[in-house]
Amino acid sequence: MTRPTLRSVSTATIALRGILAAAARASARAAALAAALTACGPRGDGDTVAMPGAVTLLETPAPVGSTTPSLVVTVDGTALLSWTERRADSSYAVRVVARQAAGWDSVRTISEGRPYFANWADFPAVTVLHNGAWAAHWLEREGTGKYAYGIRVVRSGDAGRSWSAPLTPHTDSLPAEHGFVSLWPDGPDGLGLAWLDGRKSAMPDSTREMTVRTAVVAPDGSLHAEAVLDARSCDCCQVASAATGNGRVVVYRDRSSEEIRDIVAVRRQGDGWSAPVPVHADNWHIAGCPVNGPAIVARGDTVTVAWFTGANDTARVLLARSTDGGASFGTPVRVDDGDPLGRTALVLDAAGNAVVAWMERRSPETADIRVRRIVGARRSDARTVITSATARQSGFPRLAVVRDTLLVAWTAIAPAVQVQMASIPLSTSPQK
Repeated sequence: MTRPTLRSVSTATIALRGILAAAARASARAAALAAALTACGPRGDGDTVAMPGAVTLLETPAPVGSTTPSLVVTVDGTALLSWTERRADSSYAVRVVARQAAGWDSVRTISEGRPYFANWADFPAVTVLHNGAWAAHWLEREGTGKYAYGIRVVRSGDAGRSWSAPLTPHTDSLPAEHGFVSLWPDGPDGLGLAWLDGRKSAMPDSTREMTVRTAVVAPDGSLHAEAVLDARSCDCCQVASAATGNGRVVVYRDRSSEEIRDIVAVRRQGDGWSAPVPVHADNWHIAGCPVNGPAIVARGDTVTVAWFTGANDTARVLLARSTDGGASFGTPVRVDDGDPLGRTALVLDAAGNAVVAWMERRSPETADIRVRRIVGARRSDARTVITSATARQSGFPRLAVVRDTLLVAWTAIAPAVQVQMASIPLSTSPQK
């Protein structure tokens, strides 16, 4: 079994090192900015936005060697935590466990012993279909190339006790990159997904460009509604999606011919998809992928997107809303405290307000996982969940809300590599 591979894009690394160096040289300026943002952000109209409550660390069944957590909540309020697990014999498994009010259920194995492509940023996930079935995906190597891997999807009708045979939702059969998947329930029993597809890189005389593609997998394994959402996207930023009152919205990092890599949205309209529209014109010119995708939530026709940008040599986490189902977005609100790594996650509280998680740098080696509530253009104070590491292995924090309690999952890398979790009450009184 091959050891986990960290996504390495040399041009992106060079560009990001430049951003980090600029941030280090401007540490005093960043601190002043953080103070200013905290002072004026949450109190724009004289009211105080309630910050998330106190952090309670939770014991989880995820063992030492677990990484890349993912969270999803079923319709009855059961949280599903999944992860990639490296075992003592260096083999791998993808596992899931349910957390109910009474505590953790038994751990279920989704798959094991396969030729996985294990990666800090491109990782497995679970979703719940409209008929109550669970569905999951992971990545497997396809050929000898470093980034030749494909997507596998499975489903379970018995709460993860057994799983269907894996199938591949892309039909090109080329040894190229297929990953960064967003899963969703589609119709009564279908599984929808969108992903980054690198088949162009394996085609003779083709440009080496990533595309965004989508398909729906029926219960019998047949593919439907296959489509190209974008013929040229950023190489390795996560794809995210949400359901609105008028259809599905997918967000991702675009890539223009001038190497502008901003976040865009596409909407499913009837049997087709709209053209991409910018969530905001950051105009971030970067010659490599920053490995920092967007997060999205929706309720009715209100769509909220959070993302990282390094435009104008200034690292920021921004949040913008749409009230027309993703057709257009308003002026963004700045989320971070002055020196973010990004790696955003996003959920809604019971009132429909955004709760954002991101990683805020404290030193060259350490970063806080912080959460903040956004109400309109106002921000609560930030709550630090845990101090983590800036290293790629620390991955991306994940969020879920169960009965107005925020669940946060992340990968700790010290004293051991292991998925950890915390709960935070969201029903708190405003700060005085």
